[in-house]
Amino acid sequence: METRIYLVEDDAVIAGAVARHMEAWGCRVKAAEDFSNILEEFRSFAPQLVLLDIYLPFFNGYHWCTEIRKISRVPIIFLSSASDNMNIVMAMNMGGDDFIAKPFDLEVLTAKVQALLRRSYDFAADPGRLEHRGAVLDLRDATLSYGEEKLDLSRNEYRILQVLLENRGRTVSREALMQKLWETDSFVDENTLSVNMNRLRRKLDGMGLEGFIRTKKGLGYLVE
Repeated sequence: METRIYLVEDDAVIAGAVARHMEAWGCRVKAAEDFSNILEEFRSFAPQLVLLDIYLPFFNGYHWCTEIRKISRVPIIFLSSASDNMNIVMAMNMGGDDFIAKPFDLEVLTAKVQALLRRSYDFAADPGRLEHRGAVLDLRDATLSYGEEKLDLSRNEYRILQVLLENRGRTVSREALMQKLWETDSFVDENTLSVNMNRLRRKLDGMGLEGFIRTKKGLGYLVE
């Protein structure tokens, strides 16, 4: 399962080194581009972990950590050369999950990222299945099982449900879902996503999984 990491670091040399190293471990890394609009990039990418520097253009990492925490419980690791006790305590109080002082060893960073991912997600489970509330999505044959029922999903329904389950507990933007569908379809618009989402919800309701997917108005969708 590919892990999406959002890297908010304004030092291009550090960002490049971290991205290359994490990608070598099979992660998909998005480095921040618009430092005045970090929250929108976060929503669009829907990462499973955030690496966040403290000193940034426009607003500091504490600000963005607070903003992310308003909409998500995604794991956040602070990266900073300001490694005095006050900054470490503040980072944790703002909602950070770990703190790594610069300069850091890339192998140590990787170990901390993997440990935090293990604590935050059940990656030790069967890698071919995603389970939630008794529902089991089989990643090998694109089927959903619940109780005695087994449902065949269309390609788009399967991809929508896969992304939501991989990010359960966090809101996934419509843009992130459309990007996932674009991986197999040449073009997916807002209407296509809505049609597929409505069809998927009807199937879930029919299996007894009413309200399995929630709409967060203006933000996206959520499996709690």
